[in-house]
Amino acid sequence: WALHLKNVTRSLSGQYECTFTTYPYGTKAAKIQLIVKAEEERHYLKKVWLNETLEIPCLEDKTSENVSTYPLKWLVGENGRKEELVTKEPSCPAVYRNSSVLYRQRVLLGFNNALKVYPPKIIDDGRVFSCHVLYHPERVQKSSTTVRIFGK
Repeated sequence: WALHLKNVTRSLSGQYECTFTTYPYGTKAAKIQLIVKAEEERHYLKKVWLNETLEIPCLEDKTSENVSTYPLKWLVGENGRKEELVTKEPSCPAVYRNSSVLYRQRVLLGFNNALKVYPPKIIDDGRVFSCHVLYHPERVQKSSTTVRIFGK
């Protein structure tokens, strides 16, 4: 016995009750409280010196066990255009997208699915790197980090 909800929105949050009658035990009931959360995207700012390794965590508030069991991808964007850098399926090696000439030899998926960029360059200043974790086909958690590059 299961209740399947489609096109879930926050308005479906509330208490649900399932009641059924059995013989010879009579009526049984169970209640569940459903809380529907909106998709959240967290935004961060990362400052780094030129020629030091830029390391951006995927989801800062999640443990490596939580994130590593789901597909994820890293993208970089500027002026509304996004380009995929890395994709990772659970229990598989990361796949690097070679379409980006700018990042082809400079990106690496590190520990805890952090994105490492070495060396950061002036052209990276102001770019937004985003990590998308696919928990469910209709549920994606995102974090985006704007990078600021400083020279010595």
